[in-house]
Amino acid sequence: MCDIAILVVDIMHGIEQQTIESIKLLQMKNTPYIVALNKIDRIYGWSKIEGAAFNTTFKKQSKNVQLEFKNLVNRTILNFAEQSINAKLYNEIKDFNEWVALVPTSAHTGEGIPDLLLLITQYAQKKLKNSIVFEDNFEATVLEVKPVEGIGKTIDVIIVNGVLKKGDRIVLCGLNGAIVTNVKSILTPHPLRELRVKNEYLQHDQIKAAQGVKIVASGQDLEKAVPGSPLFVVKNETEEIEAKNIVMRDFEKLKANINKEGLGVYVNSSTLGALEALLHFLKSEKIPVGDFSIGPVHKKDVIKAGTMVERKMKKFAVILAFDVKITQEAELEAKKLGVRIMTADIIYHLTDQFQLYLQKLEEEERKQHEGEAVFPCVLEVIPEYIFNNKNPIVVGVKVLDGEARRGTPIVVQSKDNIELGTITNIQFNNQDKDFGKKGEEVAISITPHPNAQHYSYGRHFTHQDKLFSKISRKSIDAMKLFFKDDVVKWLDLLKKLKILFNID
Repeated sequence: MCDIAILVVDIMHGIEQQTIESIKLLQMKNTPYIVALNKIDRIYGWSKIEGAAFNTTFKKQSKNVQLEFKNLVNRTILNFAEQSINAKLYNEIKDFNEWVALVPTSAHTGEGIPDLLLLITQYAQKKLKNSIVFEDNFEATVLEVKPVEGIGKTIDVIIVNGVLKKGDRIVLCGLNGAIVTNVKSILTPHPLRELRVKNEYLQHDQIKAAQGVKIVASGQDLEKAVPGSPLFVVKNETEEIEAKNIVMRDFEKLKANINKEGLGVYVNSSTLGALEALLHFLKSEKIPVGDFSIGPVHKKDVIKAGTMVERKMKKFAVILAFDVKITQEAELEAKKLGVRIMTADIIYHLTDQFQLYLQKLEEEERKQHEGEAVFPCVLEVIPEYIFNNKNPIVVGVKVLDGEARRGTPIVVQSKDNIELGTITNIQFNNQDKDFGKKGEEVAISITPHPNAQHYSYGRHFTHQDKLFSKISRKSIDAMKLFFKDDVVKWLDLLKKLKILFNID
């Protein structure tokens, strides 16, 4: 929608992850932007002058404050340079084609706002004079779907070009297909009031661009309108058919991001543009998407996400809700079905939440299947360190290969694979350890299995016999599922042990 954008950067924190996301979106759409370097009033010792131009207020600051300001600006310039962007204070720029302008501002005191407005005006006059021209060709974008008390469902729309009249037939994108309806009322707030804030509205028979308006239309499908999608005025059936195809085009393109097998997380987003950005980011993070919707999270969205529980894919029974509300019905249904709803108004916060959730699930699964997974190891008994020869066998060993872990079943291969028992304790220098690494010398306790024959060092095996972890097809499968990195690390040893124990 925008011919020019204002990118807000907190001077106290510099560029953050959400700033980088915004820059990428602006670059993707080739939208020029000016940076409002905000919160200058937060600099320690700043003396505010309400509504003053930046140069006026800066001259009134002490030398220490001016020095701190310059340090913060230089840090921000370096942040932009790290993103391959040349940025500089607006009053130091001679050629605006080469530099991104930084305008120091304070949203609280109004300082620097005159500079920002002047810069936008100058930029528009010099660079956008050919594009910012009124045209009869109607262009509009749906901003938000909103119920209004006493009126019903309405849509907030930005009219970019052309004229909208009461009674016009309009076509817009809907969640279940194109919506075709007639304009019943065109509403605007009173002068100097905000469109999205509740107040009394003015009614119009027609309105000319550029303007934000609230549209009341006939039909029940208006609540399914997709925010961020285009809106068209049509005069005949041919135009209506063409418009219906156009409004659904971008929405249908996004469906290509859905996993063909329907496996993946469920996504809810506030607008079409935000959904596009979120799906793009999820794809880059290799997080599959099973389905998506635009607008608040409803019970039906939770039911769709709940199919992942039925398909035993708990890790995908998740709704990533970006900048939207969660209905009470949806929250209750989520608890009932075991669906996790994650919310955020910054994209990477959502993906971070999901990645942490996956890590937690993996840790839980590992704990559940630790007994099934057997880590491969080959041990050599050190004859000088025989502490107890039976029940339990306590000996010093050198880890020749793999990792000796607690819970590992141990066998003597040269004696018809006799099973000595399980490693119940590992020590080094009288300190308990969870595992012994390859090349380390540690003391291990081997406790016989319940109701199994007891074996002893010296009688059934000696230091000349190698000790092996007893693996099986089941333990290898558990390793592959829950300890993938370890399988890769000990792949050669696993292959040798498979041959040793005749495992297919």
